[in-house]
Amino acid sequence: MAAKSIRDLTSSDFDAIIAERDKIELFLVGSGIDLIPLPAPMRSLLTNAGIRHEAMQTGAAIRTYNVLLAEDRQVSALLLAV
Repeated sequence: MAAKSIRDLTSSDFDAIIAERDKIELFLVGSGIDLIPLPAPMRSLLTNAGIRHEAMQTGAAIRTYNVLLAEDRQVSALLLAV
């Protein structure tokens, strides 16, 4: 994936996540330095696939990912560089 912004994401960027949806309790999206919500079509795609998701700044997403992983939770993340 070559996305540099949340706005660059396409539905195909979520194919692997959707394929593994039964193994994911929460999907985190790190949007870079600024908090940029997922566009409505991407939110709908994930919601319709039954995937709980949350967009946040990448730093916050990394910290949240680490905490959830330490709790043995099934977490996955898409992190855009800052």
